[in-house]
Amino acid sequence: MKVLVTGGAGFIGSSVVRKLHAGGHGVVNVDKLTYAADLASLAALEGSTRYAFEKLDICDAEALRAAFARHLPDAVLHLAAESHVDRSIDGPGAFVETNVVGTFTLLQAARAYWSELPSDRRDAFRFVNVSTDEVFGSLEPDAWFTPETPYQPNSPYAATKASADHLTRSWQATFGLPTMVTNCSNNFGPYQFPEKLIPVIILNAIEGKPLPVYGAGENVRDWLFVDDHADALVTALERGVPGETYLIGARNPRRNLDVVKTICAVIDELAPSQAIGKRETLIRFVTDRPGHDFRYAIDPSGTERLLGWRPRHSWDEGLRATVTWYLENRPWCDRVAGQSGRQRLGLGGKQP
Repeated sequence: MKVLVTGGAGFIGSSVVRKLHAGGHGVVNVDKLTYAADLASLAALEGSTRYAFEKLDICDAEALRAAFARHLPDAVLHLAAESHVDRSIDGPGAFVETNVVGTFTLLQAARAYWSELPSDRRDAFRFVNVSTDEVFGSLEPDAWFTPETPYQPNSPYAATKASADHLTRSWQATFGLPTMVTNCSNNFGPYQFPEKLIPVIILNAIEGKPLPVYGAGENVRDWLFVDDHADALVTALERGVPGETYLIGARNPRRNLDVVKTICAVIDELAPSQAIGKRETLIRFVTDRPGHDFRYAIDPSGTERLLGWRPRHSWDEGLRATVTWYLENRPWCDRVAGQSGRQRLGLGGKQP
C-alpha cells in the first residue's frame, strides 16, 4: 500500500511515517514545513525508494492534484493541522485556514482522484482524518469520551478540528468517499515541539528554569505515547471500516500538576543537579488559559474490540523513554526550541 500522509514531518506525523515505512508500505510525506515540522525526524528514510517528500500546502488545490497524480496513493492519512490551543487563542485565522479550508481542499482532491480509479482500487481506497478528543469539550469527573459523545468544542483549535471531522463524514455520506475519523487523547514522546506541556516542563527542568503550571494544576489530560497512536492509525487504515469513528487512548488521565511532579522526579533521578536541587521547587502557578477544559479521558474499548489494537507502552514506561530522549538529544532541542523560546501564548488574543 502507498499512503499519502499529510503533516508527515510533524510530531505525530513523523511517527506515523516511520511506522508505515517499517511495515513495508510506501509513504508520500506531504508537509508545508511550518515552525513545528522537522525533517530531521525522518532522516533515516532519505534515499529509500518507498519514501517521497512533497513540500506543499494542503490549501493549494492544484499542488495536491499534481501530488495525487504523480504518486497514485492507495490511501490518505490526514494529520496536517495547526494544533496548539494557546496559538489558536492568539491567532484563530490560521487554524480556520489550515484545519477547515485545508481539510476541505484535501477532501476535494482525494475525491477527484478516487472517482477516477479502477473499481477495485476505488473500493480499497481509504481516507483517515486524524482528530482530537478536544472536539468533545470538557468531561465531568469519572466520565469517559465515547464515539457517541456529543461535540462541544470550547477553543478555536477544537472548533476547527470538529469542523474537519464533520466535513470528512459528510464527504462519505454525500459523495461516497470511504472515510474514517479517529479521535485521540494527548500525545507525548520524542520529537514533540517544545510548546506543549510535557516537552516544555522537561526542558525547563533540565535547565533549572521555572516550570509553569496553568491555574492550580487541577486540569486533567489523558496521555497516549505517540508510537502507540501511530500503531493505532496504521491499524485503522488496514482494518478500519469506512464511516466509523475510532477513539484512541491508553486510559492515562492525570492532573497536570501530577504530570509535572512525575517529570521532576524522573529528571532528578536521571540527571541530578546539586546546583538546581529538587526540580519540584521550580513549579510556578501561572494565569490559566481562557476557556480551559477541565478534564479529558478517552474510552478506547470500542477501538480495541473492533481493530484488535492495544497500547504497548505504560505511562511510566513512555514518560521515562520521553525524558531520556530529550536528555540525549539536546542539540535537536536547542535548535528547535530557539524558534519559540518556549514563550507563553494564549492569554486573551492578540491577532485576528
